[in-house]
Amino acid sequence: MAQADHITVVHGSLTVDVPRSIFRGAELEIDPERAEPFRRMIQDRYPWITDNSMDVLLNKARKEMIRVRDEETNGRSHSANLAAKGKLDEAIAHLQLHLESNPRDADSWYKLGELLCKAGRADEGYRALNHGRELAVSQQQRKGR
Repeated sequence: MAQADHITVVHGSLTVDVPRSIFRGAELEIDPERAEPFRRMIQDRYPWITDNSMDVLLNKARKEMIRVRDEETNGRSHSANLAAKGKLDEAIAHLQLHLESNPRDADSWYKLGELLCKAGRADEGYRALNHGRELAVSQQQRKGR
């Protein structure tokens, strides 16, 4: 679950609200300096939680934050990270999967078009870009009514 300033993570029988501010960068790495006060607070409140348990909790929180960020960006965040690592086919597949459930997302169609062109699939890329443009124009016209 996600809120504006935190995400909720379940660790065993413990449910914890983890501040989003402890994550940094596109890869949402845990910032040790920002995470330290949170670690201390949790371990002070729940003294039976070991350092290893905190590491597990923070890693779960990172995975949840990646999932939440991807959901918030309609698949584009994770796809961009995959593309930056040179995993174009995975990035394309990730966006296509998102577009199956949200086919009217013009921005994701644009991004898919860019990735397809980058992967050497220009015809498919141009079709995706055109589809995104058509959706954007259609959405603008509906707003203008």
